[in-house]
Amino acid sequence: MGQESFIYSFVARGTMILAEYTEFTGNFPAIASQCLQKLPSSNNSKFTYNCDHHTFNFLVEDGYAYCVVAKDSLSKQISLAFLERMKADFKKRYGGGKASTAIAKSLNKEFGPVMKEHMKYIIDHAEEIEKLIKVKAQVSEVKSIMLENIDKTIDRGENLTVLADKTENLRSQAQEYKKQGTQMRRKMWYQNMKIKLVVLGILLLLVLIIWLSVCHGFDCTN
Repeated sequence: MGQESFIYSFVARGTMILAEYTEFTGNFPAIASQCLQKLPSSNNSKFTYNCDHHTFNFLVEDGYAYCVVAKDSLSKQISLAFLERMKADFKKRYGGGKASTAIAKSLNKEFGPVMKEHMKYIIDHAEEIEKLIKVKAQVSEVKSIMLENIDKTIDRGENLTVLADKTENLRSQAQEYKKQGTQMRRKMWYQNMKIKLVVLGILLLLVLIIWLSVCHGFDCTN
């Protein structure tokens, strides 16, 4: 992978290119400028356009557009890594106000060589950067899985809470039914006892009547 993987780059405020760099001839600047004019108005976004075996990569943030044209054999992640590095350096150098008042291509002399250095650095460390990107992607995936599992755990916790509430309600109902059953059994026992006492009282009354009747016929004192 050689430095020729990066073809052209620029930094623009709005649609005004403040600094650009390339070591190649061709219509890349014109196509990139046309893409810049047609970029969606949304801020803090990333866009990639493919044309003639090249990618036109854009990073838009806070009213500034950062662009790099690369061969399509170069991964978009590497192009984005270059744009992020260039953006950070540009904001560090010109974020104090110079960038907001600079005229078209007035920063070529200052920032052009810096863009060249960043291109070389990214290409020279492309393998390490790709490995780092993969690690970050894996970390992000693990994080997403963990968050999903946490959400599922929370959902299960809520379901368990509902189940526990239902179980508690069933237990309370069972205790209430048991209490009502005990009361019913006691009530039935009392009713049975009352019936038995009434029957016993009737029997005793009948015995008494019979005894009194017999006593009237006979001399019970003898």
